[in-house]
Amino acid sequence: MASNIVKKTYEEKLLVRGKPPIDFIKKSKIFFCISIAIILIGIICNCIFGTTLDIQFSGGSMLKYSYTGEVNVDDIEAIVADNVKDANITVSASTGIVDNKNVNMINIQFTGAEADSAVFDNITKDIQKAYKDNNFVSLQESSVDASMGLNFFLKCLCAVAIASILMVIYVTLRFKKIGGLSAGTFGVVALLHDVAIIYFFYVIFRLPIDSSFIAVALMILGYSLNDTVVVYDRIREERKNLGAKAKVEDVFNLATTKVIRRTIITSITTISAVVIVYVVASIYGLDSVKAFALPMIIGLVSGCYSSICIAGPLWVMWQNRKSKKAQ
Repeated sequence: MASNIVKKTYEEKLLVRGKPPIDFIKKSKIFFCISIAIILIGIICNCIFGTTLDIQFSGGSMLKYSYTGEVNVDDIEAIVADNVKDANITVSASTGIVDNKNVNMINIQFTGAEADSAVFDNITKDIQKAYKDNNFVSLQESSVDASMGLNFFLKCLCAVAIASILMVIYVTLRFKKIGGLSAGTFGVVALLHDVAIIYFFYVIFRLPIDSSFIAVALMILGYSLNDTVVVYDRIREERKNLGAKAKVEDVFNLATTKVIRRTIITSITTISAVVIVYVVASIYGLDSVKAFALPMIIGLVSGCYSSICIAGPLWVMWQNRKSKKAQ
């Protein structure tokens, strides 16, 4: 009689608004397959296309001009090639704001060849000569040494590594009662998952890896960790509520079901704000803002997904494995 009362009480505690919680653990294989499929597609694209590094990392030179009317990008690329031999040249047209006015812009980047002010002057003179009526005006001339670019890239990777280590320590100390070290480790696995998704997004869409990538990666690390901490905090509360003998799957499913609505609403609100920033940047031709906002949107979606569908199920699997070993 008493055991039936305990069982009923336990089952009642598992209900969320009178309904059973969502069984995330049962769907965990589907979640893992989705992530693995995306990563495999990214790896294949990486093997085929390679990784495009911005001159910030690879070293090179960049020129930017404003102009009026219409120009031929291929012709400008040919002019640059005549002045800079054996270089990888990229020429792209865009729009921007100069002196509070919308203007057309030409962005020129080249790597693999040395350039100085004399080379820049020759390129400018040749372009202005070829397009006398287009009012070409030089807006920016800059060069980055390859060794400086590599040094900057290594420092950025070091920053990501340090951030990940500090996150593991933080989660380990805060969530000792639910296996702090394992919780922290799988939290970082979810973070690395998000960074991989962002990286392969750059690879698949042939976007150059630049400082925006590092900024997005660091921001997503913090955002994803926040979501993961919210889930772990609820797990700690529900384990206390259900008792020490409660199944790990039940604790996780109940905790996640209770926080998923909050997580989704928060993510949608944040993503909506970033989408608005991207749309405004597209209207005004702010390429640097677009380069930051678009991967940020992908990262926010991935961060919300990984906290619930990757970190949690991996933690449950590990806790069950520990329990079997202890028996």
